[in-house]
Amino acid sequence: LFLSSSDPRVVSCCRREEGGMPSLTIQTNADLGSEDDKKRLMTNLTQAVAKGLGKPDSYVCIQLQDKQVMMWGGSTEPCALCQLVSLGSINLNNNKAIAAQLSQLLVEAPLNIKPDRCYIEFRDVSRENMGYDGKTFAG
Repeated sequence: LFLSSSDPRVVSCCRREEGGMPSLTIQTNADLGSEDDKKRLMTNLTQAVAKGLGKPDSYVCIQLQDKQVMMWGGSTEPCALCQLVSLGSINLNNNKAIAAQLSQLLVEAPLNIKPDRCYIEFRDVSRENMGYDGKTFAG
């Protein structure tokens, strides 16, 4: 799927302003429920990421991939792999706060993903290594 910079989904997902662009991807073998359930979860995740990184909700992009074929420690009980990418704001204090928030959101029903069955990768990307709108964030 390719989106143009004028597409409202791009505008609401990732912005070019200073310090923008956090994105969270969650892969899980759990069934995340209906589209309304997923929208509710994405809204909560957006707020957790924005608050944890000190960035506006409008900068945050969330991608959910549910019903994946996954195994953790020989078990197919609910588990998740998460990746949070940001231009800046990735640091010990923010990562600890976000890890706690994400773990709380994922353990709630209907997901029931226990905190010890979820890895969260925090990745700080340099501005020259992230593109948007036909340019890099460095210019």
